[in-house]
Formats: sequence, C-alpha cells, structure tokens
Amino acid sequence: METPDGPWAWCVLAASMVTYAMTLGFPSSIGVFYTDLQKSFSATNQETSWFPSIITAVLHAGGPLCSIMVERFGCRITVMVGGLLCGIGLVTSSFSQNIIHLYLSAGIVGGLGLSLSFQASVTVLGYYFIKRRTLANALASTGASIGMALWPLISQYLLETMGWRGSFLIFGGILLNCCVCGAVMRPVKAPPSAPVKDMSSSMHNGTSGGVTELEQRKGIQRYMAFDLLLRHRRYQIYTIGVAWMVLGFVLPLFYLVPYATSNGIEESTAALLLSLIGFINIFARPVAGIISQHKVFSGKLIYLFSCAVITNGLSNLVCAVSASFPALLAYCGLYGVSMSVIGALVFHVLMEIVGMKRFPGAFGLFTILESVTILIGPPLAGRC
Repeated sequence: METPDGPWAWCVLAASMVTYAMTLGFPSSIGVFYTDLQKSFSATNQETSWFPSIITAVLHAGGPLCSIMVERFGCRITVMVGGLLCGIGLVTSSFSQNIIHLYLSAGIVGGLGLSLSFQASVTVLGYYFIKRRTLANALASTGASIGMALWPLISQYLLETMGWRGSFLIFGGILLNCCVCGAVMRPVKAPPSAPVKDMSSSMHNGTSGGVTELEQRKGIQRYMAFDLLLRHRRYQIYTIGVAWMVLGFVLPLFYLVPYATSNGIEESTAALLLSLIGFINIFARPVAGIISQHKVFSGKLIYLFSCAVITNGLSNLVCAVSASFPALLAYCGLYGVSMSVIGALVFHVLMEIVGMKRFPGAFGLFTILESVTILIGPPLAGRC
C-alpha cells in the first residue's frame, strides 16, 4: 500500500489527469457528430439532442453510485469498472440501428462508465494528497481542459476519414485506457490520527472523527443530504441556482458546431471553436484557482463565482448579434474564461457553504439535481 504525499502520489495525479481528459473531453466533442447522427437516423433536432443530454446527465448523476462503489471496492476498481463500461458502451453504439440504441449504449452505459471513472479519480486525489491537495486538484483539472481542446480536433479528423460509426468504435478503445489509469491508483495507507478539525480528516478511510460522523448517517442520507436541502438556506439557494444555471450552461458544447455550420462556416473550422474553448480552459482554470486563493476572496468566493455566472450567461448575446467567425471567436473567448472560473470554483464554494464533514452527502444531491436540468436542457433547446 502507498502512503499519502509520497512519490507514487504524482503518478496517481498523472493518471487522474489522463482520466479527466478522456471522461470530460469526450462529451465536449459530441457537437462535431450532431449533424451526421441526425442524418444517419433521420431524427428530428429534438430526438438527436436527447443523446448528448443523456450522456452528460448520467455522467453527473452517477455520484451516489460512485460513492457506494468507492466505499466497498476502492477507487482503483471503480475507475477500472468505469473504463470497461465506457469501452463497451461506445463500441456497442457504433452498431446502433436506431437512435434509441444510441441512447442506451453510449448514453446510459457509456455515460455511467464516464461517471464512475471521473468521480472516482476525483476522490482518489483526496486520499493521496493532504499537504498539496489544492495544487493536485488544480493540476488535475487541467486534464479536463486538455481533453476539451483535443477531443473535437480528433473527432473531426476521424469523422472525415471513418464516419461516426468508425469514430465511436475507436473512441471505445481509447476510453478503455481508463482501466490502465485505474490500475495505477493503488490503495493508500491510513494516515496518522489527525485532529477532527483538520479538513483532510474527512477523506481517509474512517480513521478520524469526520468520517466516523459520516458513517453514522444511515441509508440514503449518507450519500444525498436531503436535510440540508430542506433546512440549510445557503445550500438551498446555491444548489437550486446552479441547477438552473446548467440548464443552458452545456448547450454551446453541443450546438456551437451545428450553429456555425448552418451559418456558412466550414465544419472543420467550426470544430476549432470548440477546441479554442478547451485551450482557454487549460490556462484560465489554473489561474482562476490561484486567484481564488488570495486573501481578498477569503470567505467571499460566492461573489467571484456569481460574476462568472453572469458573464457566462450574457456572453450568449454575442451569438444573437452576429454569427460571423470573428463574432464566434469573441464569444468563445468570453464563454471559455467564464466557464473556467465556474469550473474552478463550483465545488470550492459548495465546500465553504456546507463544510467538509457534510460535503460528500451535499455533493451527491448536488450532482443529482444538476443532472436533471442537464438532461432536459438540450431537448428544450432542440425544440426552438
């Protein structure tokens, strides 16, 4: 077994970065295939939009199941099972005869695999890093940004050479590499006893008062904190507000390429717009994390987060004014920067609101509510 903050922790961090890139990068590339999927299945805009909404919703909704699996089998097995499901789901989807098959294979099976691999790789960093946990999370998040930058370019190339079926077959093989990343995540030795007030105590195999209190919570309450949603005013406002925000937050990742091509921009050029958002995230997300650590924002991250949400929403007005390539570049710049700040702060703000002892249960319910609005967002937009 490995020790926290040891040399192997950096290998685990590298594996987590690769897992982030694969699991969060793939959904961002679905917009590249949107038009081809619609033509292949002779589906309406609304029917096609259910595919990205299902896979993204399942990716977020798997939090409680992932928590149960991590507790019973550990992060290593959970990530590997997730990688196996990803591979099976994507390979099977390449043989889909109708869009319902695509919903079930890539949407549900593949989405569940993405969820298990991603969320378990987030959890394992809490076990492996204590002193440098903030740095580890910031570095790992750059993996997601790299994936968002590279997946659209790879997708466009494969689509042009092999079509969407061949692309999904190869994607299944790529996502099987989550099993390799999971194999790196060996079990961690329990750290020495720490004071209950230590923030890290709630993350380590039941060795401290924080986890003991968590273990005393029974049934569904342990993984989804409904009591906070009913009684904690700040948690109520934040959770409902973020759930409402994501109703439209992910739409550009699915509709930007079809919107650009419908306005006369070449498909390969339109795919570069998605990659631009990813490249902006590579640099802007770590910067946002560093800025948020400044003492000026101590206890006030919610205000920085709120400004980013407002900017992100208003940036969509650029598309309403003009659909020219320069205008869409400006839009990607505004959207990418504000998206980076939101991504860097969304879980930190949640930790500030509920505290680390209640974070696992609060996080589980938070992701479930997010998944509901993510699920209905793209189909609602598809009707417009």
